[in-house]
Amino acid sequence: MGVLLALLVAAGVFFCVSFVGVGLWVLYTHFTTADIPAGISHPKKLRVCHCIFLLLVAWGKIFEKLRICSMPRFVRFMHDLLPLKEDPDVVVTDLLFGTIPVKLYQPKTSSCTLRPGVVLYHGGGGIIGSLKTHHKICCRLSKESDSVVLSVGYRMSPQSKFPTPVRDSIAATIHFLKSLQTYGVDPARVVVCGDSAGGGIAAIVCQKLMDKPDLPKIRAQILLYTVIELLDLKLPSFQENQNVPLLTHDFIYYCWFCYLDISPSWKNVVMERGHLPAQVWEKYRKWLGSENIPERFKKKAYRQASPAPLNEGAYLETEHILDLMCSPLIAEDEVISRLPEACIVSCEYDILRDHSLLYKKRLEDLGVSVTWHHMEDGFHGVLNTLDMGCLQFPCSTRILNAMVRFLKGL
Repeated sequence: MGVLLALLVAAGVFFCVSFVGVGLWVLYTHFTTADIPAGISHPKKLRVCHCIFLLLVAWGKIFEKLRICSMPRFVRFMHDLLPLKEDPDVVVTDLLFGTIPVKLYQPKTSSCTLRPGVVLYHGGGGIIGSLKTHHKICCRLSKESDSVVLSVGYRMSPQSKFPTPVRDSIAATIHFLKSLQTYGVDPARVVVCGDSAGGGIAAIVCQKLMDKPDLPKIRAQILLYTVIELLDLKLPSFQENQNVPLLTHDFIYYCWFCYLDISPSWKNVVMERGHLPAQVWEKYRKWLGSENIPERFKKKAYRQASPAPLNEGAYLETEHILDLMCSPLIAEDEVISRLPEACIVSCEYDILRDHSLLYKKRLEDLGVSVTWHHMEDGFHGVLNTLDMGCLQFPCSTRILNAMVRFLKGL
């Protein structure tokens, strides 16, 4: 009995020391690497949010080393532990479209007319995020825009690599489009929406479904600090905001390799843009080149450099990034010119800021109507602080209001 008690005490001490040690490492990492720009309205809040995120990732990596579960799965498990807050004005229904879990949000008040429909794809780099992380966003969006919102729970990496998340999202969207009457949705006002990686999925869905005569046409797309291409990780915003939370240079590379099932050993080659042939860079320069980004977004930190010589091994492993289901930005003009109007939200302190700017320019150059909102104090993932109490940023409310205004204007 005494031996067992001693073992329990030792285990407890070890756990406490480990917990404190990981916490100290997180604080050290944050304060030595994180860049909190002066333009962020509440820097202390961002520091807290980043430390919480780093703590989850750190414990996830420990669990991964112990072969208990992968880091992304641990982070998903932890963020899904938070209880969902019910909204008395919104009816939430959990459904399965085939094997794909979805959440349906409908305003409780009756309507004598059909409502707009919004298909939302959550962000998270294809490795984290869930139906639960975007629950409060969907509730607010449904209630304030008087829309039916469908949130798609697509499968994610590392269990399901590219292109599974995109295929799941397309399948769920098609199922919804064929069932609009069931949910009281106006077939002339169906919108796809997403943040970060979910925004990229929304753009891909638009392109893939535009020539389906048996389906209602997508009316518009709402793209929030979106991932729109996976070729170039050296754009000005990648250099300027590489250490700005909540999406940093290191984490975006982790997502990139994990989602695309590419060996991290190619990181230095990818950083120097030696993973694609010179003729590929030349072909897509007209759409990817930094000259497409307004000068005011190019700060002193930006250094334009030519791609490194091609590494054949890296190219063979990464060439699927040229697939339009990875990089919808590089679709041909004939495709882009027929896309529906867009509402694009970019954030000044986001490593992906330039993705939004590049896609905005491509759409506008080809005559597609774009409503653009740039959050001067915004950072990646800020919308998820909505209704987080003392950790909410004012910017999150402005983004939601922009989405609501856009939907009501359709």
